[in-house]
Amino acid sequence: MTTSLADHLRALPDESLAALLQLRPDLVVPVPADISALAIRAQSRVSVARALDGLDQFTLQILDAARLTRDPQEDGTATEAILAMATAGPHPPAPTAVRGAVNKLRALFLLYGPEHDLHVVAGVDEVSPYPAGLGRPAAELDPRTAVLCADPAKLRRTLLAAPPSARAILDRLAAGPPVGSVPPGALQAPASGTEDALPPDAINGGAPTGSPVRWLVDSRLLVPVSTGRGGGAGTVELPREVGLLLRRDSGPLGPLRTSPPQVASPPREPKAVDSAGAGQTMEVVRHTEALLESLAAEPAPVLRSGGVGVRDLRRLARSLGLDDSTTALLFEVAYAAGLIGEMDLTGAATTRYGGDQQVLPTGGYEVWRASSLAQRWEQLARAWLTMTRQVGLVGQRDDRDRPITVLSAEAERAGAPVARRSVLGVLADLEPATAPTPDEVLELLDWRAPRRSRGREAAHREVLAEAAQLGVTGLGALTSYGRLLLADVTEADERGTDDPLGVHSDAESGEPSTAVRALDALLPAPVDHFLVQADLTVVVPGPPDPALAGELEVVAEHESAGGASVHRVTTASVRRALDAGYSADDLHALFRRRSRTPVPQGLTYLVDDVARKHGGLRVGSAGGYVRSDDEALLTEVLADRRLESLAFRRLAPTVLSTPYQVNRMLTALRDAGYAPVPEDASGAAVLARPKSRRAPARVPVATRTLDPLAAPKLAMPRLLGVVEQIRRGEAAAGSRGRRLTPFSAQSTCRRSHSSAAPAWRSTEMCPSSG
Repeated sequence: MTTSLADHLRALPDESLAALLQLRPDLVVPVPADISALAIRAQSRVSVARALDGLDQFTLQILDAARLTRDPQEDGTATEAILAMATAGPHPPAPTAVRGAVNKLRALFLLYGPEHDLHVVAGVDEVSPYPAGLGRPAAELDPRTAVLCADPAKLRRTLLAAPPSARAILDRLAAGPPVGSVPPGALQAPASGTEDALPPDAINGGAPTGSPVRWLVDSRLLVPVSTGRGGGAGTVELPREVGLLLRRDSGPLGPLRTSPPQVASPPREPKAVDSAGAGQTMEVVRHTEALLESLAAEPAPVLRSGGVGVRDLRRLARSLGLDDSTTALLFEVAYAAGLIGEMDLTGAATTRYGGDQQVLPTGGYEVWRASSLAQRWEQLARAWLTMTRQVGLVGQRDDRDRPITVLSAEAERAGAPVARRSVLGVLADLEPATAPTPDEVLELLDWRAPRRSRGREAAHREVLAEAAQLGVTGLGALTSYGRLLLADVTEADERGTDDPLGVHSDAESGEPSTAVRALDALLPAPVDHFLVQADLTVVVPGPPDPALAGELEVVAEHESAGGASVHRVTTASVRRALDAGYSADDLHALFRRRSRTPVPQGLTYLVDDVARKHGGLRVGSAGGYVRSDDEALLTEVLADRRLESLAFRRLAPTVLSTPYQVNRMLTALRDAGYAPVPEDASGAAVLARPKSRRAPARVPVATRTLDPLAAPKLAMPRLLGVVEQIRRGEAAAGSRGRRLTPFSAQSTCRRSHSSAAPAWRSTEMCPSSG
């Protein structure tokens, strides 16, 4: 079989070989040495399985028809035979659809050869042992069953005599797969002299009818594959002839559907879909920023076994006002986007869980926070699309009955990006604003790629829920900017190695992507002003631009978020602004410039009062010292019992010293209600914002391909170069064979005729003997 496929590949022109490599890129990793190696790889189990995974249900059924119509002797079939079997059912497909599926299989070289003599590559039978869900022929299973199947009339009478409970088993196996497990002892007859105690059969009027599986085996309608002796479960198989007879109403291949199922859900209003999704994107960005600020204030310790503990996840969820699953999703997405990372603790310090790492924001968080709202959302959404994490597993139990935690290795799934692309691809292929139900999405996935979708229904439902939480979908439909984002990421994934430097990437060129531009048009414009009220609250009527957000972070305390965020100016916030380098005049100017309402007199008084006290004390490093022109103030500090731990000593009427460091002295004085200002050796005030701890920078996973197991997709010119390399290897192999054959024969003769060689080798191995 391998030689036949190799000969067929050798006869193809270079363009056809390049088209095969383009459809099946895994065949060139690594580049085959010659055509024979290419043919072997094209028939391997792994390569055939990858090719079958991308086929829809109808194409797979046509491949099954080719397998069922093969000639037992010549192992070949014809397009007409495939067409005859495919159109044998009650609702036959159009012949053009069948021929189109055959041509698709021939392009993938799952079928090869002329139309009158098509062959199925060997790996298909290994990957899918039961074509169309039918069992093996009776002749391969049991001679007595083959005799029964050779008599159609007798086989039909035997089926009609089957009890209802036995017929139900036959119908289930006929739908596929044709094998089933039976309880231990179900295939064994009762011992002689004992009564077969069976429960009443409700289907047969309440009278015991014996084991239905045993009846089917005794009637030769089922064949035991393993009897289950020794207390184990047995296995039975339905012969192919019996399965075909049971499918006489639906056709030998079962129901055939040439197109995907229709979506019955009514379409939504496109504007409403985009508006709902855009509102959710604002919430996602806001909650992610709040999560990162909470981690900056109190880093989460890393468990010794890896990941973040359940207690810390719940603490963060309470601070955000979200449930644990949503918080876990934001945590994982932020980590995948490079906004969160681990930092090693210094020295021998460990966390309360015994680990030596903490999770906190990285340096990339500052860059992310300074970007526009749409760009921040895009970075999160791209990370979600490409991360190999299945967040729905967080909170479940692993194989050792331990809870799966956030960032733990147990939630790693290599197929997660493919699952997200498959689900969103189904939504993208529908009419815009179409909102199918989750069950309809699963039906579409089962038709588009049944081998990939079966067994992953729970993961696909999780993708739909996560897409709604992240604002990729709105009202159950894919948003316009979500469609653009999926197209951008898929295009970048399909480029593969054709763009290794990213010169075609919008992110690399600094230009916003099409998804960002589309989302920007839907979001409210960033505001550069606020409204100051008499109670010293500051209302921002919209999303603040990065500059305004940075100023509010310094001069006011954040109270509530939403469409209009609320902040409050307090004594502590004014003092924090003065510590950061603002003067009283700067604060007055900021409020006058940013406020669309008159600045309340109380705010002016508050700023002036705090600024008057600010800097009344000067702190330096003499160990540490405090100096002030106000001798009475220093006397008060010296007599303050709350500061006894600093062990102040008066060096002069205007100077106090302490053996402790400046930072400790500053903290103690501020906690006691004073407003000191540090100064350098020259006496100049040192004003600076407090430094934030950040984890080392991480590379976002958005730079990865959606399918980490996929082979790189090459352009046609490069594929033609690969074909040329394979042709050269083929020619070199042929020339080596011609040169080495005479030499090998002579050397074999010399070895065979040597005195040490046995006599039988001299006649069997020498080409000249005989």
